[in-house]
Amino acid sequence: MRPGRRTLPAGVSRGRDVRVARGARMQIAPGGRLVLGDGCRVLTATRIVVAPGATVELGADAVLGERCTLVAHAGVTVGAGAQLGDGVVIVDFDHVFEDVERPIREQRLEATPVTVGDGARIGLGASILRGVAVGAHATVDPRAVVTRDVPAGAHVGGVPAKPVAPAREEGELEPPPPRTHP
Repeated sequence: MRPGRRTLPAGVSRGRDVRVARGARMQIAPGGRLVLGDGCRVLTATRIVVAPGATVELGADAVLGERCTLVAHAGVTVGAGAQLGDGVVIVDFDHVFEDVERPIREQRLEATPVTVGDGARIGLGASILRGVAVGAHATVDPRAVVTRDVPAGAHVGGVPAKPVAPAREEGELEPPPPRTHP
């Protein structure tokens, strides 16, 4: 191991040129896996939690900004070149509250994998919830709460997230907003 290279917990595999900030925390349960692709970056205070049997996979050159939280009970995949802004939260589970007499912590969880496509951009503080697939090169505005799938190239925002611009073709630049005159 090279000097200065951080020891990662069991269940973590890493590619070449991976950078994990010292303040990043990884909790990998026995049987859980975290795969860090070539060149990916995990910035300060980011927290990744992987339950038994779940996998979190970060594609090549993916970037997780500061204070991101990824929690996987089924699985979370972040595609190659995807960028998650500071404070993004991705969770692949919900609490079930069928019995109002029992505390929620004693009731089961429902988990469904979450996917963020290649080259997607997730804005500051956005949340992506259970079972959602964000398509390749899609854009999610800051503070949006994504509860449904986002098509490739789409631009969504709001709570809950809804389309704010038509889908773009891969490689096409987003048009500037229309000018308004006072």
